[in-house]
Amino acid sequence: MTDTITLPAGFEDLTELAAHWARATENARSAIRWSASAQDFAAFYTAFMPRLRTALDLLEQIPLDAMDAAQTNLFELACAFAEAAPHHELYGGSADVPHSFSARRFVPGHGDTASRL
Repeated sequence: MTDTITLPAGFEDLTELAAHWARATENARSAIRWSASAQDFAAFYTAFMPRLRTALDLLEQIPLDAMDAAQTNLFELACAFAEAAPHHELYGGSADVPHSFSARRFVPGHGDTASRL
């Protein structure tokens, strides 16, 4: 991400979170998640959870292939949140999933492709 990341109007206060968490691919988001601390997960959750419904309401109105850069950044932030929230809600802030194989052992069959359909 660059220092000039943008988000749609009304979400500008989440720019710092987007700069850290929002990535176009699952692999890139996973790398961020695997290095996150319990404090990172808690801060992300606390900041984004109250805004999730509003973000999804906006995003569901826009086809993926019609999103501008700001909307794409918000979409990628929402994807990152969906993947990170269980670490706060269920795993005590651990970057690893308890009682499971390390996610780093899995090799995605789809490669490192962008999240657009």
